[in-house]
Amino acid sequence: MEPSRRRRMPTTAAALLAALLTAVPAAVFATISAGATVPPAQQGWTVQWSDDFTGPANTLPAGSDWIIDLGHGYPGGPGNWGTGEVQNYTNSTDNIKLDGAGNLRITALRDGAGNWTSSRIETRRADFRPPAGGKMAMESRIQMPNVTGSAALGYWPAFWALGSSYRGNYWNWPGIGEFDVMENVNGLNSVWGVLHCGVNPGGPCNETSGLGNSRACPGASCQSAFHTYRFEWDESVSPKQLRWYVDGQQFHAVSENQFDAGTWRNMTSHAGYFLLLNLAIGGAFPDALAGSRTPTAATVPGHSLVVDYVSVSTAGSTNPPTTTTTTPPGGSGWDAYGEIQAEDATTRSGGILEPASEGGQDIGRLKNGDSLRFSGVRFGSGTARQFIARAASGAAGGVSGLVEVRLDSPTATPIGSFAIANTGGWQTWRTVPANISGVTGTHDVYITFTSGQPAAYTSVNWLKFAP
Repeated sequence: MEPSRRRRMPTTAAALLAALLTAVPAAVFATISAGATVPPAQQGWTVQWSDDFTGPANTLPAGSDWIIDLGHGYPGGPGNWGTGEVQNYTNSTDNIKLDGAGNLRITALRDGAGNWTSSRIETRRADFRPPAGGKMAMESRIQMPNVTGSAALGYWPAFWALGSSYRGNYWNWPGIGEFDVMENVNGLNSVWGVLHCGVNPGGPCNETSGLGNSRACPGASCQSAFHTYRFEWDESVSPKQLRWYVDGQQFHAVSENQFDAGTWRNMTSHAGYFLLLNLAIGGAFPDALAGSRTPTAATVPGHSLVVDYVSVSTAGSTNPPTTTTTTPPGGSGWDAYGEIQAEDATTRSGGILEPASEGGQDIGRLKNGDSLRFSGVRFGSGTARQFIARAASGAAGGVSGLVEVRLDSPTATPIGSFAIANTGGWQTWRTVPANISGVTGTHDVYITFTSGQPAAYTSVNWLKFAP
């Protein structure tokens, strides 16, 4: 199995032909200036998160919002990011920087030995999703690298999103879902919108190609001007729908009824998505459209993906439930004696999904009344007598609480617990053991949080049991 964006031939031969033959429209329409602030949300929508890349020239994007990916792949994940791209991602301001005029610039460079470098960033937040019964939109205003023809062979800019469960796993693509809001290759005047889901190869999303469509950018070409790329996830309609837009013009859509229930659930029932911006060089998609390996000796380095802003907005229900549901690994529950990741809870009430300093994700800021449920935890014929959790706390002085273990009901009498207070910070992790009543067999395990104060008092990274 490979992770995201490994393909790619367009979904149909007609789409390929259209992409190759699309002419740049002669009329060039006026666009607002680069460096503008994030525009107000459309009527009925509310901006939940955004970055307009305002800051001093030659500085990196805000570390509080963005993670800069490095090298040729995630640690423990497939090489070359699973796509065959050739560049090395860096955090050098030669490759990624704010330009001082309200834009982010990601620049692909080649050294004298022919080695390419570029950059890729992803949001720290990984919980972007619509409220229950509502809608969510991911949007960015982008100018693709302004290079065309043979000089552009291998250029592969993208604005996209991956399911939160990908973090720390790196081998569960495409089941966790991928939304390609904007992709472009080889300097063609065309934007691709693609959904990846299900299994690879084949499956309901026709992997590794995905379910996609493409069109020319309206007015000015994708390379010569800024355009707004938008993806909407709409749970207010039946069947639920995913839609892609460029400059407000819809060019692609898929609906829930195109998939089996399991496929749709696996890509929509986790905590949400994180966003990515990158400029790759070479790989399966540009190679497929070029009909040969890219980049070539004719490819010209030094061109930039320029991003004016990124935003996430929601509409509809303003009071979504705090419970999320996921499927246990393999669909058959957990081994009690292996590490069980907190973010993989079958259901969760309360807390926030966030990146963990140790890698992967954790459930943070848990407070009185919150809970995690793990269905079908297998203790077997041996007897578990200890509960162990990796926990942290940045709670204020005097704030503490219990982490409790209950079996088969969130109101059952706890079989064991430990108390936790400030450990030095919300990412200052401690492995905390607790004795429990002997457990055998298979049970739904509830981790509950009880405190005499309303404030959050702990985060949990993982848990397990021991004899």
